[in-house]
Amino acid sequence: MNQAFKSFYRLRTYIKNIGYKPSLGSYEKRKLGIFNLMNFFGLIAGVLVPIACLFNIGKLPLFAWIIACSPALISFLVLTANYYQKYEAGRTVYFILYPVMTSLVYASKIDLGIEFFFVLYGVLSVFFLQNIYNTIFSFSLSMACYFLVCTVWKDYAYHLEETNYYFFLFNHLLAIFFIFYGLYLIKNENARYQLQTRDKNWQLRRSTLKILQHKADIEEKTSLLEQQTFQLTELNSLKNKLFSVIAHDLKAPLYALSNLFTNVQRYDLPGEEIKAMVPEVVKDLSYTTGLMENLLQWAKIQMQAEAVNPQVLDIGKITTEVLQLLRLQAEAKRIYINSKIEKAVYVYADRDMINLVLRNLLSNAIKFTPEDGTVSICARENRSHIEVFVEDTGTGISAENLKRLMGDIYYTTLGTEGESGTGLGLMLCKEFLTKNGGSMQVHSEPGRGSIFSFKLPVPDSAQFAEEI
Repeated sequence: MNQAFKSFYRLRTYIKNIGYKPSLGSYEKRKLGIFNLMNFFGLIAGVLVPIACLFNIGKLPLFAWIIACSPALISFLVLTANYYQKYEAGRTVYFILYPVMTSLVYASKIDLGIEFFFVLYGVLSVFFLQNIYNTIFSFSLSMACYFLVCTVWKDYAYHLEETNYYFFLFNHLLAIFFIFYGLYLIKNENARYQLQTRDKNWQLRRSTLKILQHKADIEEKTSLLEQQTFQLTELNSLKNKLFSVIAHDLKAPLYALSNLFTNVQRYDLPGEEIKAMVPEVVKDLSYTTGLMENLLQWAKIQMQAEAVNPQVLDIGKITTEVLQLLRLQAEAKRIYINSKIEKAVYVYADRDMINLVLRNLLSNAIKFTPEDGTVSICARENRSHIEVFVEDTGTGISAENLKRLMGDIYYTTLGTEGESGTGLGLMLCKEFLTKNGGSMQVHSEPGRGSIFSFKLPVPDSAQFAEEI
């Protein structure tokens, strides 16, 4: 049984694919398959009906018997045309010859009960023919033949119903079967085509979404690449500047120190002369030390080797440590540093980073404050943050220079006694404060001093408990 079913399925597939070529669209391929199957069954019927007529040869007119053989011939011609890929020609032959040959039977005054076939030809012509003129002609021909058979030619000399009722009934049933089977195939293939179209639409939609996602990924990577390119360009520019700073600014104090000891060794300088040269050397070395610390911190950040390690810090203690380091720099200019932080003030931040922030802000305040000036440092507590102020009585900053100072460029000017700088320290202060969840503000007027302030988050109870 399975073998017979497989053989039937292979035969059915072969018949449907008669005349198929890859250039045909999916919908046209389905129409071709339906038309081939209908002609195949028409061919079988055209063979079986004449055989059935042999048993009634004495009662059936000879002309009717000859006409009964026409379906086999017409279906064979159509299948042959399809085989040679003459699709429209084959369909036109089908929808012209079938109605004409059927009409010839009735024109011969023979009623075989096959008038329903005209309805079949008219319905199928609308579906199968592509050319609108061929469709109109074939449909009109079928309906005209049907009208002539049912309303004009009524005086038939031979009625199959009277001589062989069962054969007459068989013709009606055969016509009904072909009408049903043709419509069923059309409906079934259309449903399959719609399902296939829906699946293709889903696949197309999924492919579109994948393409859009891929496009978004490419745009994201392009944006990241552009950002990295910009950062590399900035870093390369900064690197060139830092090498220039190292080559120029570090060389001068080292040469000064070398010359001092060379002269002491070579000329046996007296103590008074040595003492007179020391302050200048100390000033240069102080600047060099600060620059080296800033350079090292910058290098750690760029290599991402220095992660933020926040902890509970007492700003008062860190301020005391920084003031101790800057004591000689302040004393050299007779600058009074007034720390107003008298009690413990806690923040949650990285110790080394905040130490560098305070050291740079206090060092800058000393640098731009003239002799006998004052630098004050105080802190103000709020519920969510601590704000630290570094105020000086120095030269102040103009609005234009203040804008440059708070921008993203490395801006610096000479101090009150010609002290030089690179601008790197202030850039590090802003970056370190951002990494610790803080920010920095500057208020200044030329001739009235400056106030540098920064905010840092206050530790919560859990962070306090963790430190303990």
